Amino acid sequence: MKKVKNFIKLNIILPTVHKRINAVFITALFVIGMIIASAGIAHAASLPTGATGIKWNPGHYYTIQNWANDDPIYMAKVYKELQETPALRGMQLRYLWGWLEKSPGVYDFSSIDKHLAKLTKMNKRLVIQIQTKSFNAKWKLIPDYLKAPKYEGGAFAYSNWGSSSSIDGHNIKLWNPYVRDRLIALYKALGKRYNSHPNFEGIGMIETAMGQAIKPLTKNQADKWFDNLIIVQKKARTFFPNTMTIQEINYPRDYLKQLTTAMVKMGGTLGCPDVFPDEPDLLFPGNQYSPPGAYYYFSKLSGTIPIAPTVEKVNYLNSAGKNKGPAPTVLELLVFARDELKSNYIFWQRVPEYVDDVLEVMRFNKQKSTPSGGLRTACPKNYPSCI
Repeated sequence: MKKVKNFIKLNIILPTVHKRINAVFITALFVIGMIIASAGIAHAASLPTGATGIKWNPGHYYTIQNWANDDPIYMAKVYKELQETPALRGMQLRYLWGWLEKSPGVYDFSSIDKHLAKLTKMNKRLVIQIQTKSFNAKWKLIPDYLKAPKYEGGAFAYSNWGSSSSIDGHNIKLWNPYVRDRLIALYKALGKRYNSHPNFEGIGMIETAMGQAIKPLTKNQADKWFDNLIIVQKKARTFFPNTMTIQEINYPRDYLKQLTTAMVKMGGTLGCPDVFPDEPDLLFPGNQYSPPGAYYYFSKLSGTIPIAPTVEKVNYLNSAGKNKGPAPTVLELLVFARDELKSNYIFWQRVPEYVDDVLEVMRFNKQKSTPSGGLRTACPKNYPSCI
């Protein structure tokens, strides 16, 4: 306010015409500022023009259960814990495609904007995941327009156990080129809005496991599904040249070599939806009869591209899939993800029953002594540079 008063005093000696020009200019700046503030757009900060490096802030992040993204009580606790825990560098939010696109090319990013603005004020960072697979048949996975014949209905039903009578969720028909292109359009809109924001740390896609389709997929459909997944990821890299782009991998093993090879070439990031220290399928080293499991690629590619697994609720309960193995401690999960998977980032699903255990480990000196919380920090070889 003092500066404004001084400016006004100075202008008393200027010609009247100059005073009017300055007044109009100041008013315009004020109006523009008010518009930006009222819109809540999280673009006040941006990377330098022409920056070629990729944002790099490895460490521990919360993963929020997607039903809670905008639950005020749950999220108030999340922000309090983030503020009080230096080892937590930010959080990952998950959004179903159907939540973000209301009609063709009409997007609602207000929830992302809101959380990104809050995290920026705290000097924390945001990662989002676009969910193209649902784990409940009632979830709104896709925009309604994708249910048209052009898109073959947009999604297929699956069962976790191959039952033809039980639908556990849906997955997108990514083999369809029109579905693929609409997903690419979503990433383009997101990239235009968030790539240059320094606190927008990454964007990812959900696991490669397609689920047991109620109507079995043909080999051609499965092949095309993975071909198009690679195309989407390549496009995402062009829309997010300064931002980490993540692909979660787990199953089927037959497609993982093709996918990870492509991720290396494009400079993507490998994620995994589970940290299971004793899961034989994920740990399988491979032989002449069968390709290796997902974890093989993590340790092999660490240092070349970023490694960013997620600890899910099921990982707190058992050390292997299908409810097998004893319940690991949070520290055991951390040691496995850090030392065996050689992680740069670890996303910890914030499950209320395990919050205290996670926070306790985050407060150990090992996690507090460095910004990365003891995780690997070397800039990946396939990045032009880290910023």
